[in-house]
Amino acid sequence: MNQPSSPFSKQQLLPQEETLEILKQKGELFIGLPKENQYQEKRICLTPDAVNAITANGHRVMIEAGAGEGANYSDKDYTEAGGEICNDTKKVFSCPLLLKVEPPTLAEIELINPQTIIISALQIKTQSKEYFEHLAKKRITAIAFEYIRDEDGKYPAVRSLSEIAGISSILIASELMATTGNGNGLMFGNISGVPPVEVVIIGAGTVGEFAARSALGLGANVKIFDNSITKLRNIQTNLKQTVYTSTIQPKNLLKSLKRCDVAIGATRGKDRSPVVVSSAMVENMKKGAVVIDVSIDMGGCFETSEITTHKKPTVEKFGVVHYGVPNIPSRYPRTSSISISNIFTPYLLKIGEDGGLENSLRFDKGLRNGLYLYHGILTNKSVGEWFGLPYNDINFLIF
Repeated sequence: MNQPSSPFSKQQLLPQEETLEILKQKGELFIGLPKENQYQEKRICLTPDAVNAITANGHRVMIEAGAGEGANYSDKDYTEAGGEICNDTKKVFSCPLLLKVEPPTLAEIELINPQTIIISALQIKTQSKEYFEHLAKKRITAIAFEYIRDEDGKYPAVRSLSEIAGISSILIASELMATTGNGNGLMFGNISGVPPVEVVIIGAGTVGEFAARSALGLGANVKIFDNSITKLRNIQTNLKQTVYTSTIQPKNLLKSLKRCDVAIGATRGKDRSPVVVSSAMVENMKKGAVVIDVSIDMGGCFETSEITTHKKPTVEKFGVVHYGVPNIPSRYPRTSSISISNIFTPYLLKIGEDGGLENSLRFDKGLRNGLYLYHGILTNKSVGEWFGLPYNDINFLIF
């Protein structure tokens, strides 16, 4: 006997949730990776392995020829991973989704198509009002990776790069102390019968923690200063051993600086790093001691610090060697690139799964925190206040 035909179509009989699921289609991303041309920048946002994972999910990645060379990735590595190599800078900048380490320059913004999505660093301290006005004119949506939060409310990109900067500071200090670097000839390492190197770390954040971890691993004596008791307590817990900790009191700090061989500055302020060590304190340090001011990109926490370059990284003041290169992670571009790539890749795959950035922003509060321009509308309060520009709350723009 024939079944009576239903007045409803099969589509209409599906439960409501399932129809919603069908409507949410996976989006295909077309990602552009331009070559970094900023001063000293050798990192790249995606490694060939990451490009392989992204293209395997049906997305396209176009890489400007030579973009990975600074981090020792060849064009061949990228083509074998499924990427497309392009010699035309303008063509790469015309991709609908752009990934950069450094923020685009004003000249690069000219090459970008209207309504493009850019994910890069923002580096608010180095920006100008024109930068935001140019982006707004092109109705660009821009995300700053240093403002993206994870599920724990932490900033994964900042943490990764701070870990690298902390470890680097000790490696750099050990190089500078060798006589090949005109140093005092002391070596990190717990050599029997030889007093260990004395290290003072100012700031108990991620940079301070990883600098301490490396210094302890190399057998140094470490003293950590910070005005936050909570941070000092956390660093003791994370290092899983007892180290000398103190609040920043000039008398104690001066006493430790007089004895130390290496001093690491790793404090951060709201707008500028506070100057914790005066030039009088530096004058009292040992001749040949090494100062690594990791806070230099925010003004530095040693009064005697000044910005230097990777080509000429040190200056000497009062017989003390000062290292003041901003952006220390770019000294190790391959490690830094892998670190940044690990953060970007899951987000890009998720944006593809969600059917585009609009949906991802709707559902992911942490990603939304990184957004500072939405179709040309400024959505970041601190940028608005810093440059005197009008801004809107993103929660009123995305429904």
